[in-house]
Amino acid sequence: MRSNLVETIMGAIVLLITGGFLYFAFSNSGVGATSGASYTAEFDKIDGLAIGGEVKISGIKVGSITNVHLNHDTYGAVVEINIDPSIKLPEDTFAKITSEGLLGGNYLVLDPGGSDVMLEPGDQITETQGAVDLLGLLSKFSSSSSE
Repeated sequence: MRSNLVETIMGAIVLLITGGFLYFAFSNSGVGATSGASYTAEFDKIDGLAIGGEVKISGIKVGSITNVHLNHDTYGAVVEINIDPSIKLPEDTFAKITSEGLLGGNYLVLDPGGSDVMLEPGDQITETQGAVDLLGLLSKFSSSSSE
């Protein structure tokens, strides 16, 4: 009878520790309710860009990608982002998809322009550059150099 009580107490302790780890992981992951300014941008292709991906300005994370979907009229990829509300974006902000390296994932970079007119939350960033297909470029380079 005594061993059953010890096993029960040890099981409860393991469950409490597991719950603590889960709480810590969730609270530090940045997942959950998003508060900030939302914007959209349309790209020709967004290969490797994922929901939850980073949005950076000058190499510093300022937001995340909240949704991606297809524009059925233009067949472009629409990316919805949420950034820190204290950051005001000029209307001529340039959005481009950049790779973390040859094997890394892609993320969205915002290059603010010099306009005095600022975008309002919900506006669309019109100046965009889609993802570059590095493997396609390498295969073109290798096939052209072998000729």
